[in-house]
Amino acid sequence: MNVQEQIEEYITSQPEPKRSDMQELHRLVLQVLPGCKLWFDNGKNSENKTVSNPTIGYGFYTIKYADGKTRDFFRIGLSANKTGISVCILGIKDKTYLAQTYGKELGKASVTGYCIKFKSLKDIKIDVLEAAIRYGFDSQHETSE
Repeated sequence: MNVQEQIEEYITSQPEPKRSDMQELHRLVLQVLPGCKLWFDNGKNSENKTVSNPTIGYGFYTIKYADGKTRDFFRIGLSANKTGISVCILGIKDKTYLAQTYGKELGKASVTGYCIKFKSLKDIKIDVLEAAIRYGFDSQHETSE
């Protein structure tokens, strides 16, 4: 199964209304980031144990770890969780930037260092989320973890 098929299967496995919200967000990210590299992380580690929620990834960046090792990964992640949806923007050095810049304008969302979580699309301002996604993708931030 290719990445696009995995993404489709993941989105269609979600219950409504989360499924429609995920489809809309996937379409939005592809519109904002046309031609970006697509990823699908099933949330399982090398021992096939679940370690995170499955995530649709967009774009590309290299994580640089403190021990000098590196890992290729996606820049923007979209995943469903028990209470709603998460959009994570990886590689932002200033962990307060998202909350300070977009937090108050987003609507009913919680914003942490690099993750925006909300129950459904109707609870947030999509144009503000789009601006955050553009920021995360356009400015190739220093990427040390």
